[in-house]
Amino acid sequence: MAGKIWFRAGVAGMASYLDAAAIVSTGTALVLFKGPLGLTPMSIGLLSSLLTISIAVGSIVGGTLGDRFGRRRVFTSTMILLVIGAAIMATASSESLLYLGVVLLGLAAGADLPVSLALIAEIAPQGARGKLVAFSQVFWYLGLIAAQTMGLFVGGLGETGARLLYAHIVLMAVVVLLFRLRIPESRQWITARDELKADIGVVRKTPGAFRQLFRKPLLTSLVALTLFYSTFNIAANTKGQFGIYMYVTVAGTSVQTASAISLALLFVSIAFAILFIRLVDGPHRLRLFILGIFFAALQFAIPATLGVTVWTLAFGYAFGTIGLAFAFEGILKVWTQESFPTLLRSTAQGTIVAVARVVAAVAALFTPSLLAVSPNALLAALSGLVIIAGGFGLWASRLPKAGLAEVEISTVDETAYSNPQK
Repeated sequence: MAGKIWFRAGVAGMASYLDAAAIVSTGTALVLFKGPLGLTPMSIGLLSSLLTISIAVGSIVGGTLGDRFGRRRVFTSTMILLVIGAAIMATASSESLLYLGVVLLGLAAGADLPVSLALIAEIAPQGARGKLVAFSQVFWYLGLIAAQTMGLFVGGLGETGARLLYAHIVLMAVVVLLFRLRIPESRQWITARDELKADIGVVRKTPGAFRQLFRKPLLTSLVALTLFYSTFNIAANTKGQFGIYMYVTVAGTSVQTASAISLALLFVSIAFAILFIRLVDGPHRLRLFILGIFFAALQFAIPATLGVTVWTLAFGYAFGTIGLAFAFEGILKVWTQESFPTLLRSTAQGTIVAVARVVAAVAALFTPSLLAVSPNALLAALSGLVIIAGGFGLWASRLPKAGLAEVEISTVDETAYSNPQK
């Protein structure tokens, strides 16, 4: 595959890096801002919730705008907005500025992801769409590693450390913006838009016609994928948001030990994400998915059955790295790009992500209380949710793929479409 295509996919895929870095950095930074800016536990909780809600809103808005106005316009605008939001967080001198910054940061991160994924799918040569879309998942892990590693180094610097975390996001977003200015508009989107304008009878979305997603057969795909991702995401978000909490509060170890284990397992996750890239376009995709569901369920079933200790959590999460690589967000991204036509692709992706974020945020409200009552029961329930999600995923995998039904467009002469206004 041409190096130019991989480069463009990487630049677009940095949406996942910045999304992960923004979430992790905010979780650390709010703790560091607590004393200097006088944050209360209630305000920290509100800021965290605002970030999640803003990402959800941004996903829907950005996805819709990306289908209507093009990928390039939107993912350039979202990157500028992300720079502004992160810069406000890095220089905030009061709690009120943090509210402004976190909303802008969340809106930008949420809006960028569905549009960037749609572009990746549309520049992919025939037979390589899956691996290019899955490539973005590697950047998600890299964003987590970068933010967590920085947290280890700047965590003792107080307010200055919080500002450095956001300075890292500003720097990376500026670099990504400069590279994105060199990427042309999606040729597939241009063709679909021109066909629509010419009214040649192709059944595609009219600008602003969000209702098209709620008509069969697209509605069935939307429901199946939303149920799959939302159900699985409750378990995955609990692991991500409360993993350290379980290590420390339930298993009785230190934050340093828990952080070291989590960081080490992230490198393992990258290895399996790369393996998934190599295999996703092959004939064994569904087998990998089933294997992934099995291992993802094991990560919660092991500590639920054997008791919550440092070793059972670590051993279970090690299995979870395989499950998440083969059966979670990576395959969701691939299925979404394949299941919807060009002028609905980023709208659908944004809708699915938004619903899942809100569901996870609601579930997180009850997680600490459930952990206090019975951590084993909670972990057993999460294992069950993963299995249920697997059932929804199998359903989604067997539905018609409207995106694949479209004519594959060669990317050889894509540079001829460098003007997004064409």
